[in-house]
Amino acid sequence: MQIIKPISIVAALAIGVAACGGNQLKADAVATYAQIVEASYADSITTAETLNTALADLVASPSAAALETAQTAWLDSREPYLQTEVYRFYDGPIDNPEDGPEGLLNAWPLDEDYIDYVVGEPMTGVVNDPTSTIDAASLEALNGVGGESNVATGYHAIEFLLWGQDLSDTGPGARPYTDYVTDGTGTAANQDRRGTYLTVVGDLMLEHLGMVHAAWTDGADYRTEFESDADAAFEKILTGMIVLAGFETGGERLQASLDAGDQEEEHSCFSDNTHRDMVQDVQGILNVWTGTYTSIDGTTIEGTGIYDVVNDHDADMASRLDAQIRTSLDLANAIQAPYDQEIVPGAEGNARVSALVESLRATEDILFEVFDSFGLSVTIPE
Repeated sequence: MQIIKPISIVAALAIGVAACGGNQLKADAVATYAQIVEASYADSITTAETLNTALADLVASPSAAALETAQTAWLDSREPYLQTEVYRFYDGPIDNPEDGPEGLLNAWPLDEDYIDYVVGEPMTGVVNDPTSTIDAASLEALNGVGGESNVATGYHAIEFLLWGQDLSDTGPGARPYTDYVTDGTGTAANQDRRGTYLTVVGDLMLEHLGMVHAAWTDGADYRTEFESDADAAFEKILTGMIVLAGFETGGERLQASLDAGDQEEEHSCFSDNTHRDMVQDVQGILNVWTGTYTSIDGTTIEGTGIYDVVNDHDADMASRLDAQIRTSLDLANAIQAPYDQEIVPGAEGNARVSALVESLRATEDILFEVFDSFGLSVTIPE
């Protein structure tokens, strides 16, 4: 673990005196943050409900149109959820070590053959193992068994079941809808088990999102406690921002995939949606920074942001960080689809990915300055 130590006691005391006038700003920023968290998880549930309906329709009446509808619903469901990833990394409701469901919702990378058939292995995975029970408890229990990439539930399990392996250089996976046809004319084996698997993981995703959303509703115990200590909450909020920007998005997702030059390392490899993963992760950071959020129904939250707190403390630092986050968002939007072609060794896209990594690392550096300036400490995962 890399531990960033608080600054000296003398400097910390000086900051404490100067910060007295900013205490209300900090409390207001924490309250706005809680509103944004609740709203973005509510949007995640709404889009997941639409997805779950589409999954049930696909299984009940398989067709090319039903599969396309389900795929579109999956893509739509990712838009608000990805903006919530900035609420991770401080043992909050999404990823606390006791019962946080993040690993059941968004774990990756995923070994396809843990779930279903792959090229050359037509009878592999839980779907094709008649001794494996397919229900909520069993799939939750199987998630992560034998290795982190043995992912059984969540967004990426659904993604694989909708698209299949991505074997194309120009597009996503091409799983046929006939993989769900059970009248004897379908493709692949165990179509009924595959359909059951798909609907079970859809239901589980809604359940897990509901758990997290409930903790952030107005009056819920976690939210009440979170808002009651603005200093502790402020540190947690900044922790989510810094770890997502540098370690997770810049490192684990972008730099690792660029170094490997392999589509198996990209975040949403089956659907070729990785470019949107990057955009919405950075958008989530910007939401928290500015204290704004635009819901899927067009309504907006506009309140006190972390920017306001930092700007009151050090205007130059706030200005530099604001510009760097916005630059990162612009560079994320510049990534071209499909992402797997951006990371092919020697491809033009390498420069675009590298530029985004460098910008996110620069964002991380300024956030370290913020931590030091406020006398805070942060632990960065290795």
